[in-house]
Amino acid sequence: MSDLENQVKLVLARSQTHISEEGRPKGPVPVNFGIVVFNGFQALDAFGPLDALNTLSHTFPMKLSILAETLEPVSTKPLYSSSIGSDFGQSINPTHTFASPPLLDVLLVPGGSGAMHPDNIKSAIDFVKGIYPSLEYLITVCNGAGIAARAGVLDGKKATTDKMLWWQETASREQVKWIAHARWVVDGNVWTSSGVSAGLDAVFAFIAAVYGEEAAEKVSNILEYERHMDPSWDPYAVLYGLPNGQ
Repeated sequence: MSDLENQVKLVLARSQTHISEEGRPKGPVPVNFGIVVFNGFQALDAFGPLDALNTLSHTFPMKLSILAETLEPVSTKPLYSSSIGSDFGQSINPTHTFASPPLLDVLLVPGGSGAMHPDNIKSAIDFVKGIYPSLEYLITVCNGAGIAARAGVLDGKKATTDKMLWWQETASREQVKWIAHARWVVDGNVWTSSGVSAGLDAVFAFIAAVYGEEAAEKVSNILEYERHMDPSWDPYAVLYGLPNGQ
């Protein structure tokens, strides 16, 4: 075996974190995860939480499905042409269509500029509406909350969303109890986060709640990420002048 192979195995072994008996979940934990993607989704909304879950999957058995309207590659590029000539983005290959989803326990819904185009997310909205009753947990990031809100699954629940797009997104569904000053919000089995990077803090809070604080701390240490532990910490609500108490 080559030195490189040994080094790779060592890294993987170190990422397979040992969780003490006291720190392990006391009951069954989710196994089947899915993520909704659409053209113009925000890369960090998706790949930030996914990387934390990637690392968690070295310790707990987990499966990931990537869901989209078709099986064609889905790009992070905005739907509009760049006025300065940029052509920059990444693509992801779906594993399943919205019409043929696998069994899912947890669904992650990112946002992005593509979520600001109603026709672009109609199939995603319909999918979330249909599958939500069978989920154990729903997690939204940024204006992905707008997709869930339009699907009606946030009605009567507390939720938050991207602060730069606050007024636009919250107007999409007045039946939601929108919380302006929040890094993330938990209501029942729904976790919603503020904009973009807040998805990392929300997913770490989710890991802590479901898999245990010890697992969340070890995953964050492997990723060298300093978590925001207070869900009410939200300097961006202040930056954009959002009213406190809403």
